[in-house]
Order: sequence, then C-alpha cells, then structure tokens
Amino acid sequence: MTAAAVDGPPPVEVRGLVKRYGDLTAVGGVDLTVNAGDVYGYLGPNGAGKTTSLRMMLGLIRPTEGSVRLFGRDPQQTVRALGGVAGFVEAPTFYPYMNGRRNLELLAAFDGNDASSRIDRALDTVELADRARDRVGGYSHGMRQRLGIAAALLREPRLLLLDEPATGLDPGGMRDMRVLIRRLADEGMTVLLSSHLMNEVEEVCNRVGIVRSGKIVYEGAIAELKSSAGTTYRLSTTDDERALAVCRAQPGISNERVESGRISFTADESAVAELSQALIEAGALIRSLAPQTVTLEDLFFSLTEDGDARHPGASAAAPQPAEAAR
Repeated sequence: MTAAAVDGPPPVEVRGLVKRYGDLTAVGGVDLTVNAGDVYGYLGPNGAGKTTSLRMMLGLIRPTEGSVRLFGRDPQQTVRALGGVAGFVEAPTFYPYMNGRRNLELLAAFDGNDASSRIDRALDTVELADRARDRVGGYSHGMRQRLGIAAALLREPRLLLLDEPATGLDPGGMRDMRVLIRRLADEGMTVLLSSHLMNEVEEVCNRVGIVRSGKIVYEGAIAELKSSAGTTYRLSTTDDERALAVCRAQPGISNERVESGRISFTADESAVAELSQALIEAGALIRSLAPQTVTLEDLFFSLTEDGDARHPGASAAAPQPAEAAR
C-alpha cells in the first residue's frame, strides 16, 4: 500500500495537540500527518491517549493546546471540516431492539444528502446484507463493528477514523475486519485506525504513529522503522557464556541478550561476519546462527516500554443517531 499522490492539504494534520484534565495530561503534544491513500495505524498502550486524540480530531472535545486540520479545515471552527469524514470512537452504538437496516435508515435520515440511497451498498460492502433484517441486539461484536463501518459509509467518506476496530473480535472477526479495511483502502479511502494489536496493524497499515505517555515517539512507514532497527540474529554455540561475552565486546553488535536458551543480538551483515571469526578465535564454535524477522510488535515494545526514542517522530465516536461525528 502506498499513499496516493494528490494535491491539496492532507486528510489529517495534527500539530502540538494537548489535552489536560486538571493535573492529568491525557495527550501531551502529538504531531502526526495522515497522507491521502494511507492506512495509518495510531498505536499505543492502553491509556496512551489514542481515544482522546481521535475525539479531538473529530471535534468531539476541544484541545487544550494545538491544532487539528481535516483536509485543511479545523473541526472546532466549522462543521464543514467533517465533510468527507466519518468513523467511530470506542465502539459503535445502535438501538438493539431495531434491525440493522432500520438503524441505518434513522442515521441516513439524520444525515440527509441521499444517504438512504447508499444503505444497500453499505450493507453489501460490510457483508451484512443477509442479516440486515435481524435485530442488532442479536448481532455478534464483530457484526456490530461492521455495522458501525456501514453507518460511516453512508456519508461517502474520503477519510475513515476507527478506534480499535478489531478489539474483542475472534480470529475470524479479525480476518473479516482486515479484509474490509483493505478493500476500502483499495477503493481509494484514507483510513486512520487506532489499535494496540500489532499483528493486525502490520498486515493492513503502511504508516504508523506510535504514542507513549501522550507523545509521539515514532511516525513514518512501517518498512522504514523495521529497516532502521537492523536485523536480529539468534546464536547457539559450544560455549554460550563465552560467546555472549564476545558479542558484548564486538563492534557493531548491539542488544545482546539470552532468550529461550539462545543468544539474541542486532547487527548488520558485515558485523556478523567479523563476529563469526571472533567466536572461532575464542573457541566458541557456532552451532547455529540465523537472522530473525523483526516484527512491529518488537519495535513497539522497544519504543513504548523501554522509553527508547531511537526512532523519534518527525516532530495515535460512537455512531449514535444524534451524534454528528459519525
């Protein structure tokens, strides 16, 4: 997935975004840019400020400091800023005693702009057409999440904001959500989704912003983040204690540690070649030495748990009938 090259301001541009509640700083100065065509993952641990940030982006709460621009417009200044924007924060909410179609009809009537004419297509897109006449109270969690996206699609959005869309889903539901987001992106929609599910994000997103304690610690392409981290190797020798000491003394070797009975370290290919020679000279003969694919989850933990800012960033609404930020 690559960002589409288009003229005009980006779908989302956030600068210096801060939200305080008394002495509590929920968001501490977020800068991020979502480009047209991105599937952008806004990542962070629970409590990192992701949902609060999304609420500010949708104009649901006012920032203490900083600015939000959606296609160049401030959602705090004009409702026109939400034109072409849809989504939900936390979880979509519907009338459980009504069926899926009737819920969408009510939302379409609220929106106007021929939204009712798009109900069938929205239901087809999220693969709920055959359950549209069933009461929402009988829907699974995954079905309600997909109905929330259908509600958002009634607005024909160019930008879709989703808060933890795969949380609470079983493996089949996660797969369905992943396929749906990919399909929407392939059709030209820009998607910003918050999540703490790294495997899901790595499969659907091309760019990420990682937030820690309310601040961005990395923003950019997933591929670039993984490339900059170097390659992790797993090593087993005839004398691992001596081999670990050699690794720690060898130039170009970093993050040496023992995991699951094997030595793990990060290095480039030239450093590994020199390490191999050093191990032989030290009498620690190599039994196995293999590169391991670094995952987004590995990098996420290194940035959010250890406070490691090696990759600093370029500086992460429930569709109720009466909620305009749907």
